[in-house]
Amino acid sequence: MHLDARLAALAPLGGFFALRTGEPPHGPLPTLAQAYDRTPTAPDTGLRPAADLRPDAGLHPDSHPGPDTDLHPDSDPAPAPDLHPALALHPGPDPGPERHPCPPPPYPHPLDTRIRRVAAGIGAREPRVAASVAHQALAARLWSVALGCAVRYGRLPDLDPRLLRWDPAGSAPEDLWLTEVRERPADPATLAGAVLHGHLEPLAAALRARHGPAAGLLRGNAASALAGAARQLARWARENGDPEAAGRTRALAADLLAHPLLAGAGTLTAHGTDLAFRRRSCCLYYRVPGGGVCGDCCFARVPRSSPRGPSG
Repeated sequence: MHLDARLAALAPLGGFFALRTGEPPHGPLPTLAQAYDRTPTAPDTGLRPAADLRPDAGLHPDSHPGPDTDLHPDSDPAPAPDLHPALALHPGPDPGPERHPCPPPPYPHPLDTRIRRVAAGIGAREPRVAASVAHQALAARLWSVALGCAVRYGRLPDLDPRLLRWDPAGSAPEDLWLTEVRERPADPATLAGAVLHGHLEPLAAALRARHGPAAGLLRGNAASALAGAARQLARWARENGDPEAAGRTRALAADLLAHPLLAGAGTLTAHGTDLAFRRRSCCLYYRVPGGGVCGDCCFARVPRSSPRGPSG
C-alpha cells in the first residue's frame, strides 16, 4: 500500500502515531532542523541545576551502576507501561489556535522553549530532568510515526528534519506537521537512517550542548521510546486481528535495538505475545516531584542520592 497524502492509516493508532501533513494552519513554526541547530542562541539559564549534583557522565555498555543504586541486574523486569509516565502529561493548558506561534530561531531557541514548557508542566527544577523528559517524548513521536508507517503501509515517509515542523510550545504529544509526503522504503536500515541518524543524533548533541543530560541517558531514552512504540503498535495489531503486523513490529524493533547506536542500551524480551524492555540507564523521572521509577527503569526502586554515582 502506498502512502496517502494525509497518512490516514496512522489515525486509528492514535496519540503518538498520528502525523499531520501540510503546513501548520496557524502560522509558521520552526522545523526540527532548526531545533537541532546548536548555534542560534546561548543556552537557556532559566532553570538552575540542583547544588548537590555533579555533571552527568555517559553510561557505556560495559559500565555498571555503583554499589548504592539498588539495581539487581538478575531480577525480573517490571512490566513496562504503554508510555513513559511523563509523556501523557500535558505541559500546561493548550492556548488554542489564537495563540502566537513560536517564532523560528534565532530567538528563542525551540529546544529552550520546549524544555521550559515541560519543566513547568512536571515541576522539574533541574534542566537535565526536563531535557530528558522532552527528549523521550520527541523520540517516542518519531519512532511511533516511523514504525506505524512501516507496518501499516510497508513504506516510510521522508522524515527529513527540514520537512517536519514542530510546535515546541504545544501540549503533549508533540505537535508535528510533515510538509511534504515522499515515499521511502521501510527496511530497518532506512528507519535507522531516518530516525537515529536524521533526528536522534543531532537532537542529543543539541540537548547535551544546551542542557547537559548524559549521553547514556539519552541513548537509553531512544531505546526505551522505540520499545514503547513497538509494544503499543504490536498490541494494536493483535487486538485488531493482524498477527502478521504484530510480528513485523517485533522484528523491526529487534533489528533497530541491535543497531550500534542502541545496542546494549537495554534488553527486549517477549512475554507470550507481548514485549517487555529493561533499560540500563535511568531517565531521571524519579527526580520529578511525585515521580517514581518507570516500568522499564534499570532501578527496582527509587535510588538513594549519591554524589559519586553516575546519573545517566
